[in-house]
Order: sequence, then structure tokens, then C-alpha cells
Amino acid sequence: MEFAVLGGDARIARMCHLLTADGHEVRCFALDKAPEAAALRQQETVEAAVDGADCVVLPLPVRGGPGMLHTPLSAQELSLERVFAAVDPGQLLCAGMADPETLDLAESFGLQIHDYFRREELAVRNAVATVEGALGLMIQDTAITLWDAEVLVVGFGRIGRLLAHRLRGLGARVSVSSRSCGDMAWCRALGYRALDTRHLEGRLGDFDVVVNTVPALVLGENRLRELKTDALCLDLASRPGGTDFPAASRLGVRAVWALSLPGKVAPVSAGAIIRDTIYNIIKEGEDG
Repeated sequence: MEFAVLGGDARIARMCHLLTADGHEVRCFALDKAPEAAALRQQETVEAAVDGADCVVLPLPVRGGPGMLHTPLSAQELSLERVFAAVDPGQLLCAGMADPETLDLAESFGLQIHDYFRREELAVRNAVATVEGALGLMIQDTAITLWDAEVLVVGFGRIGRLLAHRLRGLGARVSVSSRSCGDMAWCRALGYRALDTRHLEGRLGDFDVVVNTVPALVLGENRLRELKTDALCLDLASRPGGTDFPAASRLGVRAVWALSLPGKVAPVSAGAIIRDTIYNIIKEGEDG
């Protein structure tokens, strides 16, 4: 197959190398500062990259600034309008984390975006990489062992479940908070201390590490005041996050917002995850 890959970070660059190794023709644009960029078939224009491609792959996230493609590995700036104008409606178009505005713009050009970020197989494997990265940050940014540490995980979605499981395997004393009665029942059944996220007041001073996975304000100023002076607050939630970081700074709380951990700590694995997910999208289209 012929792939056109436009923009993106180290994950996308690694995916290009993997696609090439699989025997596909891969033409790139706006990846000129990528690791091993000389091994990639860089094109001078987006039109040259897209022309004749069976599949066009856009980055994760697809959008950088307003109306612009995410191109952190290039000095070139590229509007999404120009990208969509270059793509033919008959080409398979894949992108990650496409927002409603981007979806609407693509539709105005007669294009349908297949969002690989929304697929379960990518979400689960990304959660594994996120959890490994989070454990690394906890070990690096605390002066204690995770064994016997009191750790609170806020949220019991994919990342929260995997993180609680890994932490207990390392000997941590794990508590999990959720707003869901069902999730709290599962937490108890699995041997975690279950708390209600709506009623954490008076409990937060017990923990050495608090990890938030919920993309809504959970750790506001009043709750942050309760944390121990040497506690670590680690936020793994996507934007807008769940921690009041300005308040944390004022209070002297060690708060880290760890966005896009898979691409930072495991770009090779993250690139393979995206490649495999795109292969699944292609196969499903062929199976029709």
C-alpha cells in the first residue's frame, strides 16, 4: 500500500519507519526534524505527499493551533484546510483525537475521518504505556519506595484500573476513588480501599501520592491544602486536566501534569500501536 503521513511527533515518525519495514511505500510531509528523518521519504509539498496514496495518516492530536495541523517536528506550518483540499474523498483518511471543528471541516470537503484514537484497542494499549510512564515518574519524583506507600488513584477507567493493579503488585497500599457505585463495588471486590470522589475532604492527608485520571476539576485548592508537604500530585488526565495547577504552585504542592506519556516514554511502542490500529481500520474496510 501507499501511505501519506503528514505531521505528528516521534510516535508518528516511528510509525513511518515501521510501515516502511513492512514493505509499504510511505511519503511524509512536515516530519523533517524527526529522529532518523533522512531515512524517511520527505516530500516538498503536502500535495506531493498525498497524491496517489491509498491511506492518508494525520497526527495525534490532529490539530495544533486553531485550524492548523499538529507539526511539532517541522518548522513548516500547515492549515487543515489545505490538507483536506489535497485529499481525495476516495482515499482512506485517519487521524487521532479529531475535535468536532476538525470533523466538520473535513466533512465540508466530502471527507470522513477515521479516528484511531477513539478505538478500544489503541486506548487499552495506550493505557499500558501511560501507566508505565506514570510509575516511572512516581519513582523518580518521590523519596520513598512505592512499596508500602499510601497511593490514591482518582478514577477507575482504563488507566485507573491498570494503575491500581500495577501499584498493588509493587506493594503499595492502594485506594481508588470514583463517583460510580458500580466502580466502588468493583474496587472493594478487587481488594482496594474504595472512596467516593465527591467526598474526599478530610481523607487526602493520608496519601504519599495522589494520581488523577479524571479530565474534570477534582483537585481544587481546598483539597490540595490537605496534601502532605512532601506528597506528589500526578495528573494523567487529558485536557483540561483535573488539578488546579496555579493553586498547587501557590501552595507549594508538587503537582505534575503528565500529558501524552506514551509518546514521551515509549515512542517506539506508541508508533506500533498506531500502526496496528490503522491496519485494523484498513482490514475492516476491506471486509466491508
